[in-house]
Amino acid sequence: MSFNDIFWLFFMFTALQPLLRQRMLEAMRTRKIAQIERDRNSRVILLVHRQETMRLLGFPLMRYIDVNDSEDVLRAIHMTDDEVPLDIVLHTPGGLVLAALQIARAIRAHKAKVTVFVPHYAMSGGTLIALAADEIVMCRHSVLGPIDPQLGQSPAASLLKVVEQKPIAEIDDQTLLLADVGRKAIAQVKAAAKELLADKMAEDKAEALAEKLSTGQWTHDYPISPTEAKDLGLPVSTNMPDAVLELMTLYPQPVRSQGGGVEYLPVPRQKEALRK
Repeated sequence: MSFNDIFWLFFMFTALQPLLRQRMLEAMRTRKIAQIERDRNSRVILLVHRQETMRLLGFPLMRYIDVNDSEDVLRAIHMTDDEVPLDIVLHTPGGLVLAALQIARAIRAHKAKVTVFVPHYAMSGGTLIALAADEIVMCRHSVLGPIDPQLGQSPAASLLKVVEQKPIAEIDDQTLLLADVGRKAIAQVKAAAKELLADKMAEDKAEALAEKLSTGQWTHDYPISPTEAKDLGLPVSTNMPDAVLELMTLYPQPVRSQGGGVEYLPVPRQKEALRK
């Protein structure tokens, strides 16, 4: 074999390596999902969004809940018998209210038990989906978030504050228009949240919780811990199965061009007995 042959074989192997690695990762995910479904006798559906999925000309591309996601989740639920429990794994910064609410209503309508697993975070639209579940399973440091609507870069609730606190003559037409849309958006999200909570708590408590989550009482990225979520009346537990955490390791964050700042040996570490 000549040097040129070796060079081209090396080049082809190097070029194919990312594709082969991706195929292996997908096969491992399929096996792990199948294992969880067997162990729990359920349908497992993952909604996983890494905030940086790839880099294009140096700019990060963001992922969020969109209508394609809702279409896929609704199809998976449609393919599931009414008596089969649903296990939804959520890892998302949020997304479109339309898509999140479609998923949430489909979950709520499912007859068998629906469990939402939040290994790390399910913010905004992710929390809206979680409200529909019979049980929300979180790790000790997982978080949910407020569901108050955002209009572009501005919270709808903050736009309403501007209109309420300034003379109308000093407010431009664009701000007035956004405030009007924001008022409607808050009312719609609040009503949706109350609807999703109706079978989990008394009507007055559902109303109060929907108000708190949707009207901008917190910043949009406020982290709601498992303890706080329980205090709010949500059906939260922290009995996160190891299999779900193992599954999440098969959805690695894409490598950044400058590398990450976290490093550790990826094996379980147990306390060892002192040696004399």
